[in-house]
This record gives sequence, structure tokens and C-alpha cells, in this order.
Amino acid sequence: MQAGRLESREPAYHMARRRRARPGAVYKSRPVSWTPVQQQRTLPSSSSSSSSSAVQCSLCSLQSEMASRAALVALLLSAAFAAAAAAAAQLDVKFYSQSCPSVEAVVRKEMVRALSAVPSLAGPLLRMHFHDCFVRGCDGSVLLDSTANNTAEKDAKPNLTLRGFGFIETVKAAVEKACPDTVSCADVLALMARDAVWLSKGPFWAVPLGRRDGRVSISNETDQLPPPTGNFTELTQLFAAKNLDAKDLVVLSAGHTIGTSHCFSFSDRLYNFTGLDSARDVDPTLDRSYMARLRGKCPSLLADNTTLVEMDPGSFRTFDLGYYANVAKRRGLFHSDGALLTDPFTRAYVLRHAAGGYKEEFFADFAASMVKMGSVDVLTGTQGEIRKKCSVVN
Repeated sequence: MQAGRLESREPAYHMARRRRARPGAVYKSRPVSWTPVQQQRTLPSSSSSSSSSAVQCSLCSLQSEMASRAALVALLLSAAFAAAAAAAAQLDVKFYSQSCPSVEAVVRKEMVRALSAVPSLAGPLLRMHFHDCFVRGCDGSVLLDSTANNTAEKDAKPNLTLRGFGFIETVKAAVEKACPDTVSCADVLALMARDAVWLSKGPFWAVPLGRRDGRVSISNETDQLPPPTGNFTELTQLFAAKNLDAKDLVVLSAGHTIGTSHCFSFSDRLYNFTGLDSARDVDPTLDRSYMARLRGKCPSLLADNTTLVEMDPGSFRTFDLGYYANVAKRRGLFHSDGALLTDPFTRAYVLRHAAGGYKEEFFADFAASMVKMGSVDVLTGTQGEIRKKCSVVN
């Protein structure tokens, strides 16, 4: 991207940011011992008084710059805490402090073991939580099996590529062993999604808990899921229906920085895009060289249920800002990724983070939006149930 174009979009983002100041409440640094390495600058050295004054000036300037940056980060995190607390008012990060204080340790032990063996599982587990919350709220309904009289969400077309159901049952069994009949599948899934991000070198946040499991799962209701083929208007409408805004859309879309996708989820961009059925009938918003690479992996429009393509080429196992860099270059894999460039606010957010210079800010934003999404239409109190197995009602 040309610098001029980036700068012209910055003011729109910052003005919108001041109007919306929200995010991620509960962003924390990674829960391990670490020491930040501050950027070092070489100051001029001289024995003359003029040089000494210059040194003092430079030092004052540096101290002022550092103070301003610290103040900005503090302001962002303060807004994040306030916003996430409001979003998760029905839930509590200490919900199991008495009834099952070991729940997070149990979940994390299983997650570390699994992702050490199969790191590619992180993306699907994050996606599973997303798909759960967009249909009937975060109630574990996506985990229920179909019955003789009902086709469940997991067997609907948008969910046929979900994976990790068996591992979720493994983690739930471990939690049941530690605390029988106490922790919901919905809460287990929320914790697993957080740990999937953290173990992929992403942010860590406190997960508000206390969700109950739903007893209903209907395949037809998956039309509430934002599709990979969606345009900006469609995407914002589906997000708004869950009380999520354009900021949440552009932030949560960055979950595509980890994981893979099947060819059929984006092959319409490569072939027969408008129905002309010609070799040139492709999505004009997709970078040509990237399109050629994708065509090499997905050679036809026919449904391909086996070939997997990295959503963030080169770092699809690391939660980073590479997603925004790709989208800015018109190399977002899905039409929904490219749609972020069609709105002034989301485009400015993409361009701001494409250069990778504001990781802390993005991590705080992502944590906030995850807490907000994780609080959508939750069942609490005496609603729903606490399933012993996530795939069947009690």
C-alpha cells in the first residue's frame, strides 16, 4: 500500500475509535515470566555545551514520546476493561472459584497436550466457539448430535468442515472427572478457544464463565452464521443481530490468522464468479498473483472436501497480524475478508494493523471482542442444563 493512501485513512479510523471507545476488557500479557525489551536509541555524545543541550533535548523528547505511548496503551486497556465487563455482566470470571477451582488448569493441560501433537487444531477450536455463539448464543448447541427426529447444527452445510468434536469430549471428560456435573460444555468450549489463541502466541484474557448448555440444536438455524461469501452489508447485518458492531467484525475476522480452509469455501472467486463461465470470470478484487496460486491448489469449481489451504500463508499456526497484511494486499482468502476493504472504518483498521506496529492494541481489541461475542444470548442460572457429555442432552 502506498503511504499516502494509508495516511488518508488514518483519521477516519481514529475519529471512529473516539466515538466507539470500547474493547477488550480483559487483555492480559501472556501468563508467563517475561521481560520486555525496550527499543534502544543512540544519543549523540560530545563534551561541548551545545552538544550537551542537544543530548538533553533528545532525552526529553524520548521520555515524552515514551510517556505518551504508555498513556495511550493505558487508555486503551482501561476502555477495554470497562467494555468487556459490561458485555459479560451475566457471567463471572470467578464463577467456579468454589465449585471447580481447577477447571482452567484441567482444560489447559489437555490443550497443551493436544496442540503439542496437532497444532493445526487451534484454528478449528476457535472457529467452533464462533459457530456456537452465532446460533442460539454460546450454549454448546453446535456440539449436539443429530437424532432420528432432528438434524442438528453440526450436520448443516456451514458446519460440515468443523473438526475437534472428539477432542472436546475428551476435555469435557477430564473436567467431569475433576468436578462432576458442574461445568457446562459451553464454558469448556469458551476456555478451549481462549487457550487455542494463547497457545498460538496470541493474547490471553480472563474468560467470564457461568454459561449453561442448551437442549436444542436445529440445522436450519445456521443461516445466522456469517458466510465466507458475504459482502460488507450482509456481514454487518448478521453481526448486528448479535449486538456486535463493525469493530467486532474487523477484529474477529482476524481469527483467520490461524487455521486452514477447504477449496469450496472460496473457489467461487476463482471460477465462474459472475456466471459467465469463462477463464477470465474471476473476482476482480482478488490479487492476480495470489489468485493464480490458489488456482494451482484448487484446479476447478467442483466441490473439494480434501484439499486444505492456509488462511494466513506462512504463519497459519501463529496468531499474529499477518492476516491484516494479506487483506491489505487483496490476498484475503474469503470474499468476506476482502469485504473489509469496502468500508472506510474497517479498511482503516486493516491498514493500520497491516504494518504490524500495534500488536498490543490489536490483542486488546481481540480479547474484548471475544468476551463480547462469548456473552451473546447466554443461558445462565436455572436455564438449560449442565451436560455430562457434550454431544447429547442429559
